[in-house]
Amino acid sequence: MASIVMTDDGIVFDGSTLDERPLGGAETSFIEMANALAARGHDVQVCNRCEAPMTYKGVRWTPLAQGTPDEADLYIANRGDKLLRLVPGARQMIFWIHNPAGYLLKWRYQWKLALRRPVIVFSGASHADTYPGWAFAGGRDIVLYGVTDLFRHATPRTPPPPRAVFTSNPLRSLDWLLDVWVERIRPRVANAELHIFAGIATYGAAGQAKAGRMGPVLERAQALADQGVVLRGPVPKAQLVEELAAARALLYRGDIGETFCSAVAEAQAMGVPAVLEDIACMRERVIQGETGTVVKGAEAFAAASIRVLTDDAHWSDLHRACLEKQRSWGWDEAAAEFERIAGLR
Repeated sequence: MASIVMTDDGIVFDGSTLDERPLGGAETSFIEMANALAARGHDVQVCNRCEAPMTYKGVRWTPLAQGTPDEADLYIANRGDKLLRLVPGARQMIFWIHNPAGYLLKWRYQWKLALRRPVIVFSGASHADTYPGWAFAGGRDIVLYGVTDLFRHATPRTPPPPRAVFTSNPLRSLDWLLDVWVERIRPRVANAELHIFAGIATYGAAGQAKAGRMGPVLERAQALADQGVVLRGPVPKAQLVEELAAARALLYRGDIGETFCSAVAEAQAMGVPAVLEDIACMRERVIQGETGTVVKGAEAFAAASIRVLTDDAHWSDLHRACLEKQRSWGWDEAAAEFERIAGLR
């Protein structure tokens, strides 16, 4: 058993939050990694902006303001530059990032990375490519996000009605998708519906700060009810599993700021084919032509969407391939990779 300290200085959350309300991908991944490491027998302490100390699923959560241990076998700092100098006596350190790495080139990161030399962990090949070779690091590695276990137990099913879903940040091209839906997809599939599971609540205080930008996009979606658009809002993971089980396809353009996209990974694990644009990491999330389709441009996106919404044989082929090939990598596998990087196994 190793002693592991994990820190985060972003939004307020704790070990129970993921079971209670929607969370963004970075926070979800942080909780899942802590739980998985604890389940593998390690002594895991999380220091973050939780409101009070608690132990949940074997992980000890303590407010960051109360300080951090001086030593650990492994210290995992999550995203923030102020965390890079904590737990100075850690035998090994991982700096886990979730956004394109350009922000690490700021001096306040570089001098700390030069001093501490942690292994920087990226979530995919395209993500790793955002950090230039000359920049400071004590090592570089790639660990894919795991798929939450809830999404890994879907059973084969018959083609559902043409219900598409969007489950990402509304600022990540939802406006573009609404254009394509209204102008190109819905006129060809008159009974199709687009259910949008997105909203401000997922992102805590950060979401409130972006409410002025998110609001008009969500209001537009709500105004398109006569075009089959259904604004559902964000839902907890347990409910999202049920919604994906009833979905025909996930439609998502992608975003240059996306480095993994758990929304696509979760849908794929549930057997839901995806139609994506070839942006950033999107082609890493599907097996092209087998579990989904990656295209370029609105016209090709609409054509692929229409086919998956209307062609039962095509949908069934994609669906079966998703279940066979896209749900083997969970958080236990991801935690084992962190152990490998830290020399804990």
